[in-house]
Amino acid sequence: MAARKKDGVGRDVTDLAMGGVSAMFATLFTNPIEVVKTRLQLQGELQARGQHAVHYRSVPHGLFVIARSEGLVALQSGLPAMLGFQFCLNTFRLGVYRISERRGLTTDFNGRTSIFKGALAAGVGGALGSIAGTPFFLVKTRLQAQAAQAIAVGHQHKHSGTFGALADIYRKEGVKGLFRGVHPQIPRGAVGSSSQMVSFSFAKEQLLARGYFKDSPLLLSFVGANLGGLVMTLCLNPFDVVATRLSNQAVDAQNRGLLYKGMIDCFVKMLRSEGAPALYKGVGANYMRLGPHTVLLLVCWDQLKMLEERIRS
Repeated sequence: MAARKKDGVGRDVTDLAMGGVSAMFATLFTNPIEVVKTRLQLQGELQARGQHAVHYRSVPHGLFVIARSEGLVALQSGLPAMLGFQFCLNTFRLGVYRISERRGLTTDFNGRTSIFKGALAAGVGGALGSIAGTPFFLVKTRLQAQAAQAIAVGHQHKHSGTFGALADIYRKEGVKGLFRGVHPQIPRGAVGSSSQMVSFSFAKEQLLARGYFKDSPLLLSFVGANLGGLVMTLCLNPFDVVATRLSNQAVDAQNRGLLYKGMIDCFVKMLRSEGAPALYKGVGANYMRLGPHTVLLLVCWDQLKMLEERIRS
């Protein structure tokens, strides 16, 4: 009876909360790179290479240009919205994975991480979290795209802040408007989450099997998280670009997108106008954010899990 209470709904809620809190902690440090990534993904929208101005050449150059033109505060544009998105995303993404992991749903009969089961648990959690966080992703994209005229890319929405933007969008477009861009968010969350969590767990498992970092759980989490961030970046970047473009596009009087009808239309138009490399616009920035973000997130998450185990034991 005691064991069932210990692993009941209360612990599940704790698992969900640990995922969201860990992500918010990591976001505080990585949001400036997210700002640059967003602008890189919007730069040259539906224009062939060489036919548009290049305001941002790389992440370091983007950070410098934004700080010089708009001030250091601009590097944290959209931070409240990004915190909200990451909390929603990882409450489900890490929470569902942890709950499944604790119940033995992510391992095979030998007790090793099952790639299929792990990917399924992480994918379901990632998809749910992405849907829940779509309004915040929409707002953070628009706020991070807002720039000084000399270095502006993409449509400029002129929102006043996170909550002002949410209110504006709801007033003009209703609940449906708050979930603009949700379709690419689902595969973005599912693919990104499953690739990250499975590679993270698999990497730690293989390192331990070979005798590495047995006495250093923090270093084990660090190395495993770096691999998870790399795999995740390669898998989700195309969906991330599309989600950014759909979230930032202007709408007509009927609240229909002026550039893209939806996810498939966005993919097709990007490939026709910009070529296949467009799907990996901002990939360097994405990894420069996801790498440290993944490390901070998963290391913090591992430490919280160990702390919880000590408290419960």
